[in-house]
Amino acid sequence: MKTFELKADARVDLGKKAVKALRKAGMIPAVLNGGKIVELPFSGELKPGEKLVNLDEKRGIITTDLAVKAEDVRKLIYTPDIFEIDLEINGEKRKAVMKDLAFQAVTDQVLHIDFLEVFPDKPIVMEVPVKIEGHAEGVKAGGKLQLSMRKLKVKALYNEIPERLVINVDNLGLGKTMSVGDLHFEGLELMNAKNAVVCAVQLTRAARGAAAKAE
Repeated sequence: MKTFELKADARVDLGKKAVKALRKAGMIPAVLNGGKIVELPFSGELKPGEKLVNLDEKRGIITTDLAVKAEDVRKLIYTPDIFEIDLEINGEKRKAVMKDLAFQAVTDQVLHIDFLEVFPDKPIVMEVPVKIEGHAEGVKAGGKLQLSMRKLKVKALYNEIPERLVINVDNLGLGKTMSVGDLHFEGLELMNAKNAVVCAVQLTRAARGAAAKAE
């Protein structure tokens, strides 16, 4: 994965008025999930912006409320690429990936960003773009290649997740499909349904006509 450097401020005031003022100032509210898991009752000290979320009666996880500049995350949001983020929060460095975005339905303004803190020994689930390579046999026969899934959900250590999942379609015949269950990538676990179709070579009128003449 490519790396992306991003500075963020810890966010203490979480009220609606504060969030509205934040957005008006060109900032986007965000949260950093996936932080440190602690035993309950928790006796440590939380830093500004941090809060404890109970997982069960014995464990909790520390999340951090943030604010980032909208102009700083533009290249992070409006791209098909995925990034390992070097996130600096009030001078402290953390590793993260972007997990989710919330947009305003009419204006398409980014309302909120969910980041996930990552660790070298802790697998994460992430959507990775698909890249098709090769020239399918079915296309040579007059068919049309259709990509049905532009991203696949994978589980792996964050530093083993590639920028793209490259799929070779050279042997994909006319009228044939390639499903998630047909794919394998070293070190990655595909989380989508195995019968989900990733790509297919569809029959066209020209291909049907050529097949009819051949018969």
